[in-house]
Amino acid sequence: MANIEKDEITGTETTGHQWDGIKELNTPLPRWWVWTFYACIVWAVLYMFAYPAIPLVNGATKGLLGWSSRGDVAMAMADARQAQSGMLDRIASLSLEEINADEDLRAFAVAGGKSAFAVNCSQCHGSGAAGGPGFPNLNDDEWVWGGDLEAIATTIAHGIRFEGDDDTRISDMPAFGRDEILERAQIEDVAEYVLSLSGLDHNGEAAARGAELYTENCAACHGDTGSGDREFGAPALNDAIWLYARNKADIMAQISGPKHGVMPAWAAKLDETTIKKLSVYVHSLGGGE
Repeated sequence: MANIEKDEITGTETTGHQWDGIKELNTPLPRWWVWTFYACIVWAVLYMFAYPAIPLVNGATKGLLGWSSRGDVAMAMADARQAQSGMLDRIASLSLEEINADEDLRAFAVAGGKSAFAVNCSQCHGSGAAGGPGFPNLNDDEWVWGGDLEAIATTIAHGIRFEGDDDTRISDMPAFGRDEILERAQIEDVAEYVLSLSGLDHNGEAAARGAELYTENCAACHGDTGSGDREFGAPALNDAIWLYARNKADIMAQISGPKHGVMPAWAAKLDETTIKKLSVYVHSLGGGE
C-alpha cells in the first residue's frame, strides 16, 4: 500500500503509467456502466444461440428459435398470395378482354402489372414507361407491332428478335449502304424524302429523287405514305415519333446500317398470369388500343 502513488491535486490513485510527464489516474468506471456492459455481453451470447448469427462455409447457424428474416418474408409473401389467390385464379382463367372489362379485376391487374413492370421492364423503358433512344415509349399510341391487348401480350411473351424463342417477333431492315444496295447519294435522297413524310425541313429536289427510290426499296414494309406496317414490325415514318433517328444524319445512318433492338421473351421467366397483368398495365398507360 505504501507504494501506491496518489495524484496531488485530485487525491486519486495513479496506475503507475506516465507519458511525457503526464500520469494516468486510476479512475474506476461508474458501476451502472460496468453492469450495463456485462448485461450486453450476456445478451449477445444468448442472441448468438437463439438467432442466426455465426457464419459458416455454406450458410450460418440457424439459432435455437429457428427464426430468420427470410422466413418472415416468405411467410408474408405466402399470406399475400393466399389473400390474392381468388383474383389470381380469375386472371388465369379469363381472357385479356374479360379481365379488362371487369373494373375490379382490371384495377388489380394494373396494380400487379405496375409492380412487375418496375422489376422487369423499367430498366429499358424507364420507370414511367417513357422509353428513350432505342427503347419505345409505351405511353403514346404509336406501336410497331400493335397496341391491343393480345398484341402487347404476344410481344411481352415472345420478345423482339430474341434468339431463345421460336415465336419471337422478327423484322430485319436491310443495310442499304453497308450491303451496297444503294449509293450514298441515293441514301441521302431517301433521307430527304423521309424527312418530307413527317413534314420536316428537307430539300425538295432531293426528296423528289428519293421518292422513287423509296417506292422501290422501302414502301413494301413502311407503306406508300410511310404509315408503317405492324405485320412486318415496320414503324411509321410519317409522324414525329422516332426510335433511333432524330435528324437527317441519323436517318441516313439507319438506312445505311440499321440498328435492330432486342427485347427478351418473358414467357420463359414470368408465368402467364404475370404476363396478363403486365399486358393490362401497359395497355392502360394511355396508348392501348
